[in-house]
Amino acid sequence: MSSLPPTIFLMGPTASGKTGLAVELYQHLPIELISVDSALVFKEMDIGTAKPDAATLAQAPHHLIDLIPPIEVYSAANFRNDALKLMAEITARGKVPLLVGGTMLYFKALQGGLSALPEADPAIRAKLDTEAAQIGWTGVHAKLSKIDPATAARLQPSDAQRIQRALEVFEISGKTMTELHQAPVNNELPYRLLKIALVPSDRKVLHERIALRFDDMLQQGFVDEVKGLLSAYPKLKPELPSMRCVGYRQALEHLAGDYDVAELRDRGIFATRQLAKRQLTWLRGMDDTFEVDCLNPNVYQLVFNEIKQFIKN
Repeated sequence: MSSLPPTIFLMGPTASGKTGLAVELYQHLPIELISVDSALVFKEMDIGTAKPDAATLAQAPHHLIDLIPPIEVYSAANFRNDALKLMAEITARGKVPLLVGGTMLYFKALQGGLSALPEADPAIRAKLDTEAAQIGWTGVHAKLSKIDPATAARLQPSDAQRIQRALEVFEISGKTMTELHQAPVNNELPYRLLKIALVPSDRKVLHERIALRFDDMLQQGFVDEVKGLLSAYPKLKPELPSMRCVGYRQALEHLAGDYDVAELRDRGIFATRQLAKRQLTWLRGMDDTFEVDCLNPNVYQLVFNEIKQFIKN
């Protein structure tokens, strides 16, 4: 392991201060930053994703931000391929890759690899769309429950994208998502890895941060941002991955007249809290993490010292 080049994961729930910490570390350590955020890959989605602003990115550039328009799809496999290429380039420049974000699936895919899932088949997807139009996605979800109960159990009946993908995989391969995910994967990350987890000592304070940040987004013009996206991209639909990002689905429902801005705020904050809860669950299940209280006023020094010692070793 000591002969492998170093790399760092800086992970944490939303509103834990990951970006600010990464920017400060960038000023004092021989690192380059790679974003690990499934929302930040989308162009023109700036306010609702809490994307670092131009001044911040000029001060501390992040790779893998603003890659695609919101009507396109970016998968965990896309991320892994892009990240590995960038990490090799950063290492060749004599720097250390620091991957920062909260999309835990991306971190998992990068460290452990991905199962060999088949490529998408437009014909099968069209067939499933037709079936969903007839019986609804709840009915299609019930069909998946009979074929792959484990996958169906972790998906909401409204999760059209993932339900469709699970059935598509089964029709193409004859194997369920569960079977393919359980197959052994040998894609070890060729790096010496330090995993840092920012975890709040007081969940209530994190919730307060989430509420303040969502209020700030609304004041910055989040609703107008979504209006602009709908105008610029007529094919934009709630089922697309971009619109599944926290806050965006709620903004679409608000703009459709389903509820007022006060309820948009409440629903957006609740959805963000649920996201943070899922992120913390992922972090608790990870091995070998250096855990730091993100509410500790000395969080920067603690993380800086750990990284400096790691790089030195």
